[in-house]
Amino acid sequence: MNIQIDEVLKGLLNKNGSDLHLKVGLKPIMRIKGDLEIQEELSPISQEDMEIIVDKILAQSQKQIFNTNHEVDTSYEIPDVARFRGNIFLQKGKYGAVFRIIPNIIPTIEEMNYPPIIKDFTEKEQGLILVTGPTGSGKSTTLAAMINHINENEKVHIITIEDPIEFVHKDKKAVVNQREIGFDTLSFANALRAALRQDPDIILVGEMRDAITIQIAMAAAETGHLVFSTLHTIDAKQTIDRIIDTFDPLQQHQIRMQLANVLQAVISQKLIPKADNSGRIAAQEIMINSPMIKKLIEENKSGAIQKAMDESSSFYGMQTFNQHLFNLVKQNVITEEIALSSSMNSADLKIKLQTSSFKSDVKNQSGIVGPQKFF
Repeated sequence: MNIQIDEVLKGLLNKNGSDLHLKVGLKPIMRIKGDLEIQEELSPISQEDMEIIVDKILAQSQKQIFNTNHEVDTSYEIPDVARFRGNIFLQKGKYGAVFRIIPNIIPTIEEMNYPPIIKDFTEKEQGLILVTGPTGSGKSTTLAAMINHINENEKVHIITIEDPIEFVHKDKKAVVNQREIGFDTLSFANALRAALRQDPDIILVGEMRDAITIQIAMAAAETGHLVFSTLHTIDAKQTIDRIIDTFDPLQQHQIRMQLANVLQAVISQKLIPKADNSGRIAAQEIMINSPMIKKLIEENKSGAIQKAMDESSSFYGMQTFNQHLFNLVKQNVITEEIALSSSMNSADLKIKLQTSSFKSDVKNQSGIVGPQKFF
């Protein structure tokens, strides 16, 4: 085929897709509005095509990593068009690849139509703020919007540590240094240690993958820095449990106390289809480390966090997934069926929907929640 990867990626943009899948023997596949679609107008990809793509996209250092690990993360840019996050891997001894669009323009918090509390998080002096969710849930976009807000409004030093760099932040009021694993530093832990000697105000850690990185991130949050990071967890309870369970049992009490003191908030999200089929929207759970939540973390009672959030949401600005799903149905943004299938406690949500006074009207969809920049 001699695939022209730039042209295929431009096609992904033109079709408002989010991801491109390349596999030897298959035609290119694009994820559009959440669904995978085979691009019938294109030819199947050969191993030779994939070798050309890999040679073009990977730097020499990344090729060395790939030869050792048989997989590697990368980023790729088509000048004046877009950036893409990529993962190259082997499957059945042949190359495979997935690319995701990273928009050139960073969406604002207002454009994402996030609740005001999200902006409040960016104004904290110190602490740990986590954005969590499964792969492809928009975590990077949410973090980019928050960092961009700080960049536009605060005279601070921001250091990001990413694998790979996704959204590119130009210096505005802030000075932003972005470091990429494999190019600018060896690991998240190494870069975090170095960051503490680089006079940072804000530190973004692309992902807290291990106990060492988590420990250094919490230490940074303890010593006067505002730290943002992500985890692949589905809600606040699982996030807290995952952090603590990463450590040896003998360390867990100390880590629990430390986390209770430094944690500011956990934003957990998932992307769900809109009722009008125009794309997907982020449903969010927002947990704020209130005195009650702090006490529950200290006492190893994470199972009670959901109830505490539900009971104190109006006072602290928290929201559970069900509360957000309910509001999205009420605003005609999603259907009741989608809300129930997306809920982790569909029985409670169903009761709330059945006993509510509003009637969902999915015929009127225009401009209800705002143009979230998800695909």
